[in-house]
Amino acid sequence: MVNQETVFITGGAGFLGSYIASKLVAEGYKVVVYDAFIRYSNPFFDSKFLERQFQSRFQGTKDKVIFVRGDTSHKSFLQKSILDHKPSVIIHLAALPIADIGDKNPDEAISSIIDGTINILNIIKDVNFVRRFVYTSSSMVYGDFEHNPADEEHPKKPKSIYGGTKLAGEVLTEAYARRYRIPYTIIRPSAIYGPGDVNRRVVQIFLENAFEDRPIKLHNGGTSKLDFSFVEDIADGFILAAFHPKAENQIFNITRGEGRQLKEAVDIIQNLIGHPLKIEITSPDFHRPERGALSIEKAKKLIGYDPKYSLEQGVEKYYQFFKQFYTDDARE
Repeated sequence: MVNQETVFITGGAGFLGSYIASKLVAEGYKVVVYDAFIRYSNPFFDSKFLERQFQSRFQGTKDKVIFVRGDTSHKSFLQKSILDHKPSVIIHLAALPIADIGDKNPDEAISSIIDGTINILNIIKDVNFVRRFVYTSSSMVYGDFEHNPADEEHPKKPKSIYGGTKLAGEVLTEAYARRYRIPYTIIRPSAIYGPGDVNRRVVQIFLENAFEDRPIKLHNGGTSKLDFSFVEDIADGFILAAFHPKAENQIFNITRGEGRQLKEAVDIIQNLIGHPLKIEITSPDFHRPERGALSIEKAKKLIGYDPKYSLEQGVEKYYQFFKQFYTDDARE
């Protein structure tokens, strides 16, 4: 049975957005991807498989998605697109995606994260067809974790421009919701990884360096912890949060729910690849917040969120994705 509801995904051609869009298409939704098609990775970086990672997105669903090229900072065209398609749900992913880039380019972070969010909120406050606005925040809003696991009520003390702008977007979303009765859901993901990533997140870097025999740099020996979250789990969590009645006007951590050291991820890759990796120990990065596990108990209880992939399972699936490319290369 075809679901006639329309879901409008800003930044939907990106890493996470492509998974969400493909899953929604499979469930029968009409999906509109609104994306500026901006490439944040360095175009001169030598990676054999960057383009193949791009091309892996929307496998089997590309012709079933409506793609609109547009930037959320351009309000007039964004407004026209929303009015044309009349979505019942808007999932707002469009933003500068990497914390380090945001810190180096604060004007761009403010424009893409804050201005884009304000534009969407100003548009949907005047329409009656949007029944849920999903704002994508980040675990970076917490700063250094004061307790572990960090639940949604953990103090918000971001240490980066990226975390600060994401938190500002949360505050604006809640303010508009109170003033204009906009139903919303806020999601805080963490350390997403998996096939199709091209933005130089940590697991992608580790795998690329392992396969291309380059040193893997571990700050402070890789003792820092992250809540590594496999992209398919996060996409499932977003869809649950976007449609579940109990998710309305709620904030959720959508992650794996486990704090794992960076060196554990490297050990998993080393076991899979079957030979010692080149490791370079570097000094601690004091600009990065000290994190760990996030509590996902609220999402489990209210909306039935149930992530499937442990770090071992997720890294192995991502590893097989890379291995396929190298095997194909050897055959050519």
